[in-house]
Amino acid sequence: MDIQQETHLVEQPFAEVEIGDTTVRLLGTAHVSRASVEAVENEITDGAWDIVAIELCASRFKAFEDPDALHKMDLFQVIRTGRAPMVTAMLAMGAFQQRIADQFDIEPGAEMHAAIERARAMGCRLALIDREIGTTLKRIYRNVPWWRRFYLFSGLLTSVVVHEEIDEEEIEKLKDGDLLETTFAQFAETAAEIYEPLITERDRFMAAKLRQLAVDGPKRILAVVGAGHLRGVEKDLRAGESETHEVISELSQIPPGSTWVKTIPWLIVALVFIGFGIGFYRSPSLGLTLVTEWVVINGGLSALGAAIAGGHVLTVMSAFVAAPITSLNPTIGAGFVTALVEAYLRKPTVGDFSRLRTDTSSFHGWRHNRVARTLLVFVLSTLGSAAGTYLAGFRIGQHLFS
Repeated sequence: MDIQQETHLVEQPFAEVEIGDTTVRLLGTAHVSRASVEAVENEITDGAWDIVAIELCASRFKAFEDPDALHKMDLFQVIRTGRAPMVTAMLAMGAFQQRIADQFDIEPGAEMHAAIERARAMGCRLALIDREIGTTLKRIYRNVPWWRRFYLFSGLLTSVVVHEEIDEEEIEKLKDGDLLETTFAQFAETAAEIYEPLITERDRFMAAKLRQLAVDGPKRILAVVGAGHLRGVEKDLRAGESETHEVISELSQIPPGSTWVKTIPWLIVALVFIGFGIGFYRSPSLGLTLVTEWVVINGGLSALGAAIAGGHVLTVMSAFVAAPITSLNPTIGAGFVTALVEAYLRKPTVGDFSRLRTDTSSFHGWRHNRVARTLLVFVLSTLGSAAGTYLAGFRIGQHLFS
């Protein structure tokens, strides 16, 4: 059945696919749309469904069920275990939806809340069909060439800084098939390496999950998915891939990073030390100039990043000291040092954790919430150090070959 419109669906896009004796209806929604909430409530109430499947993974479902989960986050543990970039990215994506939701006074993911509550009220089995968000983010990162990862981070940061008013009519138009996938949506249509893990893989994953559910023999399944996934999931369901377990297993794996990419930081370190050696061999003054520029450029840009993030003055100083050293040791980054210093100097309070979702909807909030600011210090001082490494390296080359 092609995508249709029905009055009782409040003009939401939907599709129906038969899997053996099971009817699967895909209901496309926008994650910050009043009409989507109404459509979900009406459809579950009127449809007599055996299963209501929703576009959530276990982690996101847990966040829905336990909104205070963020309060329990151990910030020091997040930093030590290297999860700061992941947590920052998830907060940035959530902030994008939060701003739109605030604009129209509607809860982000309200249609998913409605689906959960109404399914329970109607006695329907509830199923989670989306892939773990952490897996998706890691597969995006692995899929993006190393030289485009800065583009990815800059997009996330831009979403925090730039506020654009969006008409409610435009949000409803997103259900015509455009992508509503938080901050990455702006890249997805022009960057295949982002589109693939963000959209295409999740379409296949959710279709496989639905086929898996159909094996148990339910007569009617309602799947509530983002409108940008509707056509892809429908296409994959109609394709009828039979190896559902293999598909789910394959798409749940984190691809290993390219070995040669891992050697780049060590190669840069070797070239820098060689440059220092050549400089001192030619003359002590040249060698001292190279070392000084390395420290000033690398440390200065990392410190600038920490300052932009609103870091404590001692955090900014630690960035200046740490960046030139950590850049010569790829096993530890400047952001690791600066985030720990910031978290120690300005220990987050319970109030910081409780306001995290709302504060991260603005750049001002990121800089004044102690949890968010620590994560922002991590990201911006790391990016500053990375930029400083390449710029200082370029300057070393200029001195040696000019």
